[in-house]
Amino acid sequence: MERQQPKGAQEATGQAAGQFIVSIGKRKTAIARAYVRPGSGRVRVNGTPLELIPTEVVRLKVIEPLVIAGDAVRNVVDIDVSVKGGGFMGQAEAARMAIARGLVEFFSKCVPDQSPEGCERSRAVAEKLKALYNEYDRTMLAGDYRRTEPEKYMRYSARRRWQTSYR
Repeated sequence: MERQQPKGAQEATGQAAGQFIVSIGKRKTAIARAYVRPGSGRVRVNGTPLELIPTEVVRLKVIEPLVIAGDAVRNVVDIDVSVKGGGFMGQAEAARMAIARGLVEFFSKCVPDQSPEGCERSRAVAEKLKALYNEYDRTMLAGDYRRTEPEKYMRYSARRRWQTSYR
């Protein structure tokens, strides 16, 4: 059974109960998709609650955008993240980017039945979040364009060549 949200919380989030935002984050070969909806602060990664992720470094990396945003933002949204591809740190950074982008987009949207004051408040929250994320770490929103260089013909790796003897 779903919990009913108070009307003030819906006004603060700027989203109606059935609406949600989908955002994407990429890092190396990992792709994360975050679904941000009004809620009570629950965060799940591939169906697992964030608190049950075994590696602490990964858990801290994924929760970074929520810690920076603060409890006022975290407690009004539920976030479900699905991640595919890459290694565990690439997945963590992709999830981190998807969550940060999703929170900014979630608070920047206004719904038709929302009051103009509530819409302005949520847009101000979105701008503040964007500034905080850019100040802390630009890759939370912008991403990291670096990719692995492909292996070349007749070589061990992208740059390494066969050893040659001269005598």
